[in-house]
Amino acid sequence: MLRLRRLERIRAIARQSAAIEAAHAESTLSKLRDLADRTRQMANDYGSRREMADGAALHQVGRFVSGLQAISRSTDGDALRARSIADAKQQLLAEAERRRAAIEERAALQERTIAKGGETPVLGGRKATGTGLE
Repeated sequence: MLRLRRLERIRAIARQSAAIEAAHAESTLSKLRDLADRTRQMANDYGSRREMADGAALHQVGRFVSGLQAISRSTDGDALRARSIADAKQQLLAEAERRRAAIEERAALQERTIAKGGETPVLGGRKATGTGLE
């Protein structure tokens, strides 16, 4: 019984670790999505500007916008990878929870079995008589 409780605590710690890792992965994903959105918005804002003084300024803004778009595409790729990592971490969390619940259930069953074994059997007040056909 003690061994099952110890295993249950270990599974609970593993579940907690998986939950922390999943939360970090989700946080990273959220930050990458925000960064990609901000970068895309900056590229759109600079790309829509038309008040350039000369061709050199227009060329410079065009290169800047092109760089921002490249950063945005790169960040989108990073966010996609972060999404798959976050999904994998969520699956690991679900597996850890299932393992913890299975151990908890086994421990509870073992406790009930031990408690049941410790009870004294209930004996009837009278000895049964008759043929059983009554």
